[in-house]
Amino acid sequence: MNLLRSKNEIIFYTVNNNINNSLNISVENGEVVVKAPCYLSKNKIKEIVEQKKKWIIDKIKEYEELTKYENCELVKILGKEYIVEIVYKNVEMPQVNLKEKIVEMILPNKYKKMDKKDISKFLIEKMYNVIATNKIEQSMEKIRVTTGYAPDDYKIEKMENILASCSQNKIIKINPEIVKYKIEIMEYIILHEFCHLKYKNHTRSFYQMLETYMPQYKEIEKEIANLKY
Repeated sequence: MNLLRSKNEIIFYTVNNNINNSLNISVENGEVVVKAPCYLSKNKIKEIVEQKKKWIIDKIKEYEELTKYENCELVKILGKEYIVEIVYKNVEMPQVNLKEKIVEMILPNKYKKMDKKDISKFLIEKMYNVIATNKIEQSMEKIRVTTGYAPDDYKIEKMENILASCSQNKIIKINPEIVKYKIEIMEYIILHEFCHLKYKNHTRSFYQMLETYMPQYKEIEKEIANLKY
């Protein structure tokens, strides 16, 4: 175990030998691990850790923040992870507040005997619908203006294991759970369905159109290879 002292901060880190020539620093379960080539001296490694000090401390704090709520549910919104925190208060109706890294669910005291998981699932779905109504509309309009195409109609509708679809009669359906993913992925999936307005199948022309409006689409496809749309 090595340590770096800097003002009032101390960073403990473990050094593992790396068979290639690159140096990599990671924070794994709150521990700092440095993978370094054998030829690097301890002083040189310490110097590099010093340079990355701010990033390391931020990652440790991020881990500590998450583990404070290790028994809590985690949800994703626009590509970021949030902790679901349930609070009981003297209120009439459930409330959901989106804070930094926290989805705060305020439940009436009378709900204490009810199953928290069922309530949480219901409220999360409602939250996704609210966010989706706003974010999907923005993306649809942006892509309509960019491509010059528009569906005859579009619906935000829950679908089993499918994030989006385009029907033969040019109606696009979007699963509200699309808002789990970052904006770039949302826009790619919606653009994909817009391309189906012109090309029903995944022909060369379909992919040429996709590339025209989103040149980096192949990189995004790799990120979401396991999703259905």
